[in-house]
Amino acid sequence: MKKQILVAAVAALFSITAVNAQGGGGNFQRRTPEERLKPIHDKLDSAFKLDAAKMKQVDDIFLNSFKESDKKMEEMRAGGGQMDRDAWQAARQKMNDERDAKLKDVLTADQLKIWKEQIEPTTRPQRGGGGNRGGGGGGN
Repeated sequence: MKKQILVAAVAALFSITAVNAQGGGGNFQRRTPEERLKPIHDKLDSAFKLDAAKMKQVDDIFLNSFKESDKKMEEMRAGGGQMDRDAWQAARQKMNDERDAKLKDVLTADQLKIWKEQIEPTTRPQRGGGGNRGGGGGGN
């Protein structure tokens, strides 16, 4: 009897751990604009060593961009039904272009190029693919 309880407890613990390791079973909590700003701030600060005034300008540009993005996402969700993925991608691209135009006023051309080509790609969320990235046959 004690052996069965122990096995059941270990199985329950393993199940809970496995669910949490895979994102908590779908309870995804979107990070705040401030939380999303921190890694970008750190990357830009280490790459460019901007003075405090310029870094504040860059932080404000990103913070406003994240807030605008969240607002647009809420508007699209509030529309009811299924959110149009293409419309969201177009809106996000427009917001990113506006953000980059503002960054152009603060960063040098070389810094902006480094941001676009080297730093920005590292800030995109990585999707868990179970090692099946980049083509090939699928599992399902």
